[in-house]
Amino acid sequence: MTKQVFLTLVILFLGVSHLFGQAAAAKSKSWSGTVVYSSCNADEAFAESRECLKAAAGARLALYDDTNRVMYDLEPQSIAAGHLGDSITVHGTLDDTTIHASSLELMSIGLAVGQKAPAFSAPDQFGHTQTLDSLKGAKGTVLLFFRSADW
Repeated sequence: MTKQVFLTLVILFLGVSHLFGQAAAAKSKSWSGTVVYSSCNADEAFAESRECLKAAAGARLALYDDTNRVMYDLEPQSIAAGHLGDSITVHGTLDDTTIHASSLELMSIGLAVGQKAPAFSAPDQFGHTQTLDSLKGAKGTVLLFFRSADW
C-alpha cells in the first residue's frame, strides 16, 4: 500500500513540475528591433531620428520594435551595452513594457563583405533560368533583390 501511495505522489509531483516548466517556457519569447535611448519615442525611432542615438539625462538603453512600433525597456542594461544603433534579437520574458533579457544576438542581413554567394537558380523577368555562374561578369556580379510593397 505504501509503495502505491509513494508511486502516486512521485507521478503527481512529476506532472506538476512538468506543467510549471511548460508555463515558464511559454513566457520566454524573443523580440527584434533596434537599440536606442529611452529618451526617444516610437515616432522618433520610426523616423530614425538621430536624437534616438544621443544620450540624454536619465536615458537608458531600450529596444524599438518596428514591426509593432513599440518601445521596450531592457534589463539588465549591461546586455545591450555597446549595441546602440544595432539591430538585435533579444530573448527573455516580458513584464509590462520591460524585457528581462536572458540573451542577445546581432541580426545580420545578407552576406558579409567578401563572403561568396551560395549557388542558386531563379527565373528572370523573361522566364529564363539564371544562376550565379550565368550572371557572372568579368568584374564579378551584383545582385539586387527588390521586394514589392504591395504583397
